Amino acid sequence: MLHDKTIAFLGAGSMAEAMISGLVKSEKMKANQIFVTNRSNHKRLGALEKTYGINGVNQKELKLDQIDVFILAMKPKDVDGALDHIRDRIKPHQLIMSVLAGITTSYLEQNLHYGQQIVRVMPNTSSTIGESATAISPGQETANKNIKLTKELFKCIGKVYEIEEKNMDIFTGLAGSGPAYFYYLMEHMEQEGVHAGLDAETTRQIIAQTIVGAAKMIQDQDKTPTVLREKVTSPNGTTAAGLNALEVHGGGIAISKAVEHATKRSKEISDQIQESLLVGSSKQIS
Repeated sequence: MLHDKTIAFLGAGSMAEAMISGLVKSEKMKANQIFVTNRSNHKRLGALEKTYGINGVNQKELKLDQIDVFILAMKPKDVDGALDHIRDRIKPHQLIMSVLAGITTSYLEQNLHYGQQIVRVMPNTSSTIGESATAISPGQETANKNIKLTKELFKCIGKVYEIEEKNMDIFTGLAGSGPAYFYYLMEHMEQEGVHAGLDAETTRQIIAQTIVGAAKMIQDQDKTPTVLREKVTSPNGTTAAGLNALEVHGGGIAISKAVEHATKRSKEISDQIQESLLVGSSKQIS
């Protein structure tokens, strides 16, 4: 499905690079099918072109009518300028994928053509190694074939989950911020390993492999985390002692609160971005 498509990244930051890298490595698209542009950083475009063999193009020189898929990858505050640039030069059948935090599909629909094909996408930082957990939410008028196309594209950088857009904030609390929770856990486990006499690097690799193994158990077996936890917890054993300490010191509550607070903050940021964009639009009109 991707082999005959042209894709243009509007924005050339780290997320755009992660996706470009994943696409090129997957070999599902040829590098010459991929374009990337930004407002003024031509040095950055040249670096991406040299590294991945894709087309780094000046914004004014990008032939919009020849692009099948646009990926909005600029900063959210710059979205209005990008929409102004493409609005009168694209058609409703061209697919717009947005990886912009806080920008809803309804906002894009209001600022583009009626029937515009739009999908909101949220990868996470593990996209840089092809292991992203990516959520997608299609717009009101988006055809099923374009939902499938979006899934195929983002499978190049990990796993893809279609969710309702109203759940993007909890997805952020789980998957967007989730890697940091595990890194925080690993920090404290590493400290204990070093304190007990292991060297830091060995401890780190032991912990990482343990987490990888636990994650694969969840992915490969039709069992809940609760069932797997109980399976490895012998009465009065070492695991039971560790889990008891977590409970006594509020470990479970802390994890729940981390997700809850990250989700709440995601909603606050989204509301702030929407409010800022609306204020900006009002000033332009007046």
